[in-house]
Amino acid sequence: MPPIDQITAFASDQPILTVIIGVFALVLLVVAYFALRAVQRIAVRFFHSHVAPRPVEDILTIVAASIATGVSAQGMWRFSGDVLGFDGPLRLLLFAFIEVAVITSAVRARRNMRENFSAGIDGIAVWALTGLTAVLSSMDARSTAEAIFRLAAPLVAAWLWERGMAIERHRISGRSRINWRLTPERALVRIGLAEVSDRTASEVDAHRRLTRVALAAKRARALRESGASDRKMRSALTKLDRAMDRAVEHTGLAVDSVRQEALLSQIGALYNTSALIDLTPPVPWEPEPARPAVAAGPSSSRFGDEDDDDEVQVLDGPPPVVDTAQRAALMRAAREYWDKQIERKFVPRASDIAHETGVSLVTAREYRALWKLEPKAHALLEAAFHEHGIIDTGTFPAIETEQVLTVNGSSPGR
Repeated sequence: MPPIDQITAFASDQPILTVIIGVFALVLLVVAYFALRAVQRIAVRFFHSHVAPRPVEDILTIVAASIATGVSAQGMWRFSGDVLGFDGPLRLLLFAFIEVAVITSAVRARRNMRENFSAGIDGIAVWALTGLTAVLSSMDARSTAEAIFRLAAPLVAAWLWERGMAIERHRISGRSRINWRLTPERALVRIGLAEVSDRTASEVDAHRRLTRVALAAKRARALRESGASDRKMRSALTKLDRAMDRAVEHTGLAVDSVRQEALLSQIGALYNTSALIDLTPPVPWEPEPARPAVAAGPSSSRFGDEDDDDEVQVLDGPPPVVDTAQRAALMRAAREYWDKQIERKFVPRASDIAHETGVSLVTAREYRALWKLEPKAHALLEAAFHEHGIIDTGTFPAIETEQVLTVNGSSPGR
């Protein structure tokens, strides 16, 4: 008898029971409908809160890692039954304990990375447990190909997890894990095939030719001061003359004032290398006393008046101490004042720096002793010395007039 005829016969024989079964089936359908709606809402909510905000590569990483973990768990299922002899509920409860440990360690490592930017010991545990489950799964393989596959699946899952961690670490911290010392860019720069700055080829060539001239001049001067033989002097002067000829030919040194200044700056720096050992640079984080108040009197109209070594009368009482922030601000102000005066071709004295910026006279002297060795300031002092025989003592500033650049407050007409 067909099923429809059986149902019709049963309904005719048992009408009350048929009604009860129909009502019960209707209730089950209603319950199933609401259950499916609840599951759908939960799935949509989960998708919008956890899946939608993630990049596509993160979702694919989770899917691939889940598949690889499933392959590893299936291998452990066979291993627990064939090797360990587990069966029934015991096998079902214990076969995937390593996979659960791997997932737990991965979750802990991710939380640790978000808090401390490092996976820590849990990240190492993920790789150790993954390697363990890969080896155990492959031990029950029936062929070499199956063994290789079961070894590869957990390692693929661990690699995908590691890459996802690295991307999230970079996204959170804004920095990569390490900076390689050996890269193609650094190798090309090292062998001279690449340039670290944005200079053009002509600028690089001009800089190297000017540097050759400055080094040749330094060597010739050193030989002359050491009393070298005439043969060595002729050789050094020949090299200097050859380097100068090439610089004039290829860099436009004879007509380019910027490159002339660059050459003088290099020569000034090379000639005065020994002066670096006598410097006492200021300590930027060391507190210093505030600038003392000058007592009222006829000599107080100008700070330091004519000589930095003049004693300044101060008011009674200990000077206040300047904290680190104030000291840094004073140092920046002094540096700005110095750069502005050097651009005006004016080498200020220490008392001018102290008077204009508020730093102490001792600190101003230290700043001036350090800054006057810079190329632009040194070029001004060297020009005044070679042209007019004026020696910088730090007492008087350089003064620019309409015709003559003078240093230390004097000129040929004075």
